[in-house]
Amino acid sequence: MAAARAHLADGMEGSGGEEAPRPFRQAVAALAEVRPRPEVRLGPLPAPRRLAPFAYALEAAVEVDGEELADGRFVLLHDPAGQEAWQGTFRVVTLARAELEPEIAADPLLPEVTWAWLTGALQARRAAYAEPGGTVTRASSHSFGELAGQAPHSEIEIRASWTPREARDPGSPRAPRELGELPGNTAGGHLYAWCDLLSQCAGLPPEDGTGAAVVPLPQRRGPQPL
Repeated sequence: MAAARAHLADGMEGSGGEEAPRPFRQAVAALAEVRPRPEVRLGPLPAPRRLAPFAYALEAAVEVDGEELADGRFVLLHDPAGQEAWQGTFRVVTLARAELEPEIAADPLLPEVTWAWLTGALQARRAAYAEPGGTVTRASSHSFGELAGQAPHSEIEIRASWTPREARDPGSPRAPRELGELPGNTAGGHLYAWCDLLSQCAGLPPEDGTGAAVVPLPQRRGPQPL
Protein backbone atom coordinates (compact mmCIF):
# COMPACT_ATOMS: atom_id res chain seq x y z
CA MET A 1 0.00 0.00 0.00
CA ALA A 2 2.97 2.34 -0.41
CA ALA A 3 1.32 3.81 -3.49
CA ALA A 4 -1.85 4.38 -1.50
CA ARG A 5 0.09 6.25 1.17
CA ALA A 6 1.64 8.46 -1.50
CA HIS A 7 -1.87 8.99 -2.83
CA LEU A 8 -3.13 10.30 0.52
CA ALA A 9 -2.21 13.88 -0.31
CA ASP A 10 -4.52 13.78 -3.33
CA GLY A 11 -7.48 13.08 -1.05
CA MET A 12 -6.68 15.75 1.50
CA GLU A 13 -8.20 18.58 -0.53
CA GLY A 14 -11.82 19.02 -1.44
CA SER A 15 -13.27 19.69 -4.85
CA GLY A 16 -12.90 23.40 -4.13
CA GLY A 17 -9.32 23.16 -2.89
CA GLU A 18 -10.21 23.38 0.81
CA GLU A 19 -8.40 21.23 3.37
CA ALA A 20 -10.16 18.01 4.32
CA PRO A 21 -11.70 17.89 7.79
CA ARG A 22 -10.11 15.71 10.45
CA PRO A 23 -12.70 12.85 10.35
CA PHE A 24 -12.07 12.36 6.63
CA ARG A 25 -8.29 12.47 7.07
CA GLN A 26 -8.54 9.84 9.80
CA ALA A 27 -10.74 7.62 7.64
CA VAL A 28 -8.39 7.84 4.64
CA ALA A 29 -5.38 7.08 6.85
CA ALA A 30 -7.20 3.98 8.13
CA LEU A 31 -7.83 2.82 4.56
CA ALA A 32 -4.13 3.19 3.76
CA GLU A 33 -3.28 0.80 6.60
CA VAL A 34 -5.44 -2.05 5.28
CA ARG A 35 -3.52 -5.21 4.38
CA PRO A 36 -5.79 -7.58 2.43
CA ARG A 37 -5.02 -11.21 1.68
CA PRO A 38 -2.09 -11.81 -0.73
CA GLU A 39 -4.32 -12.51 -3.74
CA VAL A 40 -5.90 -9.04 -3.52
CA ARG A 41 -3.89 -6.14 -4.95
CA LEU A 42 -4.96 -2.63 -3.92
CA GLY A 43 -3.86 0.57 -5.61
CA PRO A 44 -4.82 4.26 -5.78
CA LEU A 45 -7.40 5.53 -8.21
CA PRO A 46 -8.35 9.13 -9.12
CA ALA A 47 -11.29 10.02 -6.90
CA PRO A 48 -14.56 11.33 -8.34
CA ARG A 49 -15.02 15.04 -7.70
CA ARG A 50 -18.73 15.49 -8.36
CA LEU A 51 -20.28 13.11 -5.85
CA ALA A 52 -19.15 14.82 -2.64
CA PRO A 53 -16.85 17.62 -1.45
CA PHE A 54 -14.25 15.02 -0.42
CA ALA A 55 -13.54 11.60 -1.92
CA TYR A 56 -10.87 8.91 -1.84
CA ALA A 57 -10.75 5.95 -4.22
CA LEU A 58 -8.95 2.64 -4.54
CA GLU A 59 -8.99 -0.06 -7.21
CA ALA A 60 -8.44 -3.74 -6.56
CA ALA A 61 -7.87 -6.97 -8.44
CA VAL A 62 -7.83 -10.58 -7.31
CA GLU A 63 -5.08 -12.55 -9.01
CA VAL A 64 -4.21 -16.25 -8.65
CA ASP A 65 -1.34 -17.90 -10.56
CA GLY A 66 -1.10 -14.92 -12.88
CA GLU A 67 -4.80 -14.95 -13.76
CA GLU A 68 -7.04 -12.05 -12.78
CA LEU A 69 -10.29 -13.47 -11.38
CA ALA A 70 -12.07 -10.33 -10.18
CA ASP A 71 -11.63 -6.58 -10.00
CA GLY A 72 -13.40 -3.49 -8.73
CA ARG A 73 -13.18 -0.14 -7.02
CA PHE A 74 -13.87 1.26 -3.55
CA VAL A 75 -14.72 4.94 -3.02
CA LEU A 76 -15.14 6.75 0.29
CA LEU A 77 -17.18 9.96 0.06
CA HIS A 78 -17.49 12.66 2.70
CA ASP A 79 -19.79 15.65 2.91
CA PRO A 80 -19.37 17.53 6.23
CA ALA A 81 -22.87 18.97 5.81
CA GLY A 82 -24.35 15.51 5.30
CA GLN A 83 -26.66 14.32 2.55
CA GLU A 84 -30.25 13.29 3.16
CA ALA A 85 -30.00 10.16 1.01
CA TRP A 86 -26.97 9.00 2.98
CA GLN A 87 -28.45 9.71 6.42
CA GLY A 88 -24.93 10.70 7.41
CA THR A 89 -21.78 12.51 6.35
CA PHE A 90 -19.93 9.51 4.87
CA ARG A 91 -20.82 7.11 2.07
CA VAL A 92 -19.04 4.09 0.64
CA VAL A 93 -19.59 3.42 -3.08
CA THR A 94 -18.25 0.19 -4.57
CA LEU A 95 -18.06 -1.92 -7.69
CA ALA A 96 -17.04 -5.58 -7.84
CA ARG A 97 -17.08 -7.83 -10.90
CA ALA A 98 -15.88 -11.28 -11.88
CA GLU A 99 -16.14 -13.71 -14.75
CA LEU A 100 -18.35 -16.77 -14.26
CA GLU A 101 -19.02 -20.00 -16.02
CA PRO A 102 -22.19 -19.55 -18.18
CA GLU A 103 -24.18 -22.14 -16.24
CA ILE A 104 -23.42 -20.38 -12.98
CA ALA A 105 -24.46 -17.02 -14.42
CA ALA A 106 -27.82 -18.58 -15.25
CA ASP A 107 -28.43 -19.68 -11.64
CA PRO A 108 -31.68 -17.96 -10.54
CA LEU A 109 -30.33 -17.45 -7.00
CA LEU A 110 -27.15 -15.71 -8.14
CA PRO A 111 -28.25 -12.12 -7.32
CA GLU A 112 -29.47 -13.04 -3.83
CA VAL A 113 -26.34 -15.06 -3.06
CA THR A 114 -23.92 -12.37 -4.14
CA TRP A 115 -25.78 -9.67 -2.18
CA ALA A 116 -25.62 -11.98 0.85
CA TRP A 117 -21.84 -12.15 0.36
CA LEU A 118 -21.66 -8.38 0.80
CA THR A 119 -23.90 -8.09 3.86
CA GLY A 120 -22.30 -11.17 5.39
CA ALA A 121 -18.80 -9.74 4.88
CA LEU A 122 -19.79 -6.47 6.57
CA GLN A 123 -21.27 -8.33 9.52
CA ALA A 124 -18.27 -10.64 9.83
CA ARG A 125 -15.91 -7.65 9.94
CA ARG A 126 -18.19 -5.88 12.45
CA ALA A 127 -18.49 -2.98 10.01
CA ALA A 128 -21.70 -1.25 11.07
CA TYR A 129 -23.67 0.30 8.23
CA ALA A 130 -26.99 1.88 7.27
CA GLU A 131 -28.98 2.79 4.16
CA PRO A 132 -27.53 0.02 1.93
CA GLY A 133 -28.44 -0.08 -1.73
CA GLY A 134 -27.19 -1.66 -4.89
CA THR A 135 -27.67 -3.79 -7.95
CA VAL A 136 -26.42 -7.21 -9.03
CA THR A 137 -26.09 -7.54 -12.80
CA ARG A 138 -25.20 -10.62 -14.80
CA ALA A 139 -24.29 -10.42 -18.45
CA SER A 140 -23.56 -13.11 -21.02
CA SER A 141 -22.10 -12.78 -24.51
CA HIS A 142 -22.08 -15.30 -27.35
CA SER A 143 -20.03 -14.94 -30.52
CA PHE A 144 -21.17 -15.70 -34.09
CA GLY A 145 -19.85 -15.63 -37.64
CA GLU A 146 -16.09 -15.10 -37.79
CA LEU A 147 -16.00 -15.00 -33.98
CA ALA A 148 -17.98 -18.21 -33.50
CA GLY A 149 -14.92 -19.99 -32.15
CA GLN A 150 -14.77 -17.81 -29.08
CA ALA A 151 -16.16 -19.32 -25.90
CA PRO A 152 -19.26 -17.75 -24.31
CA HIS A 153 -18.42 -15.10 -21.73
CA SER A 154 -20.42 -14.44 -18.56
CA GLU A 155 -19.80 -11.83 -15.90
CA ILE A 156 -21.32 -10.73 -12.62
CA GLU A 157 -21.20 -7.13 -11.43
CA ILE A 158 -22.17 -5.86 -7.98
CA ARG A 159 -22.64 -2.12 -7.51
CA ALA A 160 -23.31 -1.26 -3.88
CA SER A 161 -23.23 1.70 -1.54
CA TRP A 162 -23.88 2.13 2.15
CA THR A 163 -23.41 4.61 4.98
CA PRO A 164 -20.66 3.47 7.35
CA ARG A 165 -21.40 3.79 11.06
CA GLU A 166 -19.28 3.70 14.17
CA ALA A 167 -19.96 0.38 15.91
CA ARG A 168 -21.91 0.70 19.14
CA ASP A 169 -20.45 -0.63 22.37
CA PRO A 170 -22.25 -3.81 23.53
CA GLY A 171 -25.09 -2.94 25.87
CA SER A 172 -25.00 0.77 25.06
CA PRO A 173 -28.47 2.29 24.57
CA ARG A 174 -27.09 4.92 22.23
CA ALA A 175 -27.57 4.52 18.49
CA PRO A 176 -24.42 4.07 16.35
CA ARG A 177 -22.86 7.37 15.35
CA GLU A 178 -21.45 8.32 12.01
CA LEU A 179 -18.01 7.06 11.07
CA GLY A 180 -15.31 9.47 12.20
CA GLU A 181 -17.25 11.03 15.09
CA LEU A 182 -15.60 8.76 17.67
CA PRO A 183 -11.92 7.84 18.18
CA GLY A 184 -10.70 4.84 16.20
CA ASN A 185 -13.03 5.00 13.23
CA THR A 186 -13.84 1.79 11.40
CA ALA A 187 -13.10 2.76 7.81
CA GLY A 188 -10.57 -0.06 7.49
CA GLY A 189 -13.19 -2.65 8.44
CA HIS A 190 -15.40 -1.59 5.55
CA LEU A 191 -12.52 -1.92 3.08
CA TYR A 192 -11.61 -5.33 4.50
CA ALA A 193 -15.24 -6.43 4.10
CA TRP A 194 -15.30 -5.27 0.48
CA CYS A 195 -12.05 -7.16 -0.21
CA ASP A 196 -13.74 -10.24 1.27
CA LEU A 197 -16.63 -9.77 -1.17
CA LEU A 198 -14.23 -9.42 -4.09
CA SER A 199 -12.45 -12.60 -3.01
CA GLN A 200 -15.71 -14.54 -2.84
CA CYS A 201 -16.65 -13.30 -6.31
CA ALA A 202 -13.31 -14.73 -7.48
CA GLY A 203 -14.12 -18.08 -5.89
CA LEU A 204 -11.56 -17.92 -3.07
CA PRO A 205 -12.33 -19.51 0.31
CA PRO A 206 -12.62 -17.12 3.28
CA GLU A 207 -9.49 -16.42 5.28
CA ASP A 208 -9.16 -18.04 8.68
CA GLY A 209 -10.38 -15.80 11.45
CA THR A 210 -12.65 -13.53 9.43
CA GLY A 211 -15.80 -15.32 10.55
CA ALA A 212 -17.30 -14.86 7.10
CA ALA A 213 -20.07 -17.27 6.23
CA VAL A 214 -19.79 -19.04 2.89
CA VAL A 215 -22.86 -19.17 0.64
CA PRO A 216 -21.34 -21.11 -2.27
CA LEU A 217 -22.35 -21.42 -5.87
CA PRO A 218 -21.55 -24.83 -7.40
CA GLN A 219 -18.83 -25.23 -10.02
CA ARG A 220 -17.38 -21.79 -9.47
CA ARG A 221 -14.72 -20.47 -11.81
CA GLY A 222 -11.29 -20.34 -10.22
CA PRO A 223 -10.25 -21.87 -6.86
CA GLN A 224 -13.05 -23.72 -5.12
CA PRO A 225 -14.25 -23.01 -1.54
CA LEU A 226 -12.86 -25.51 0.94
